[in-house]
Amino acid sequence: MKKSVLLVIMVVVTACGGGPPVERAKVNYLTSFSTFGRDAYVYVAQERGFFEQAGLDVTITPGTGSVDVLKLVAGGRAEFGIADFTATAITVTKEKLPVTTIAAVQQRSLAAIVALEGNGISKPADLAGKKIGDQPGSTNQVMFPVYAKAAGIDPAQVQFVPSSPPSLPQLLAAGQVDGIGQFVVGKPLIEAAAKGRKAVVLPYGDLVPDLYGNALVASKDTAAQKPDLVRQFSGALLKGLTYAIEHPDEVGPILKKYQPAQDAGVASAEVALMAPYVKPSGFTGPVGELTQPRVEKILRTLVEAGAIPDGSVRPDDLASFALAPK
Repeated sequence: MKKSVLLVIMVVVTACGGGPPVERAKVNYLTSFSTFGRDAYVYVAQERGFFEQAGLDVTITPGTGSVDVLKLVAGGRAEFGIADFTATAITVTKEKLPVTTIAAVQQRSLAAIVALEGNGISKPADLAGKKIGDQPGSTNQVMFPVYAKAAGIDPAQVQFVPSSPPSLPQLLAAGQVDGIGQFVVGKPLIEAAAKGRKAVVLPYGDLVPDLYGNALVASKDTAAQKPDLVRQFSGALLKGLTYAIEHPDEVGPILKKYQPAQDAGVASAEVALMAPYVKPSGFTGPVGELTQPRVEKILRTLVEAGAIPDGSVRPDDLASFALAPK
């Protein structure tokens, strides 16, 4: 009788997960640009258990701009990262980096130049002769010639001042630069640093509307050799992104748990502003959608702007469409 009871207990324990723990695949991930609210969806995926459910053990490291992220992913320092799609297209064309995009985090570009009222910048033409603080290799700096051409200004007349991502709001507030490279969702962060002064936002997408925003990138080797890992990670990350834009009030506290220096209110405000870029009005595709016709259109735009040579890169050189969300 005792042996029977013991056998039943052993069966129950095993059925309830009492066996050895399943080892999760280790993944290194780079955010696009520090740990602001716009990148907080990865922490949401971590906090809500989406990575764990996908069998992943994810280490999150703050990135320092698109070009750096691309180089680190290409060099195998991280399996995945976030980089602006346009900056990726330009960088891959110029430097032949072996990276590929998997999903579009935003269906519209977030890139912008941000100034403060009273700084002499209220429209694109005002940028001529001004100093703009930005991280070298950032999305905004790499893309600026495309925006400048659309705005009818000479990019050589605008001086970019090398600055670290966390210092940008303070540099602008202190008047050490006239404007900064920033995403449109950074408005709450800038106005908080400027203690109530209003921000002037010049979105690149107003003049170049077809561009994607940030994209999930991986090395071409990872995409080719580990497609299941790519799908697992992409699915879990985009699940975190979807949850974040649907529950922006929860995002700030989650980010602050992992990054105590961040302001929870500002982070939640950024995510709320980001939502219509992730799922624009009238958009019916899956979150993260990345399509060949859209990429072809973006490449034509870049060729016309003189950002890349005609015929220098094909859509398949930039994106793994078979791995993109369906």
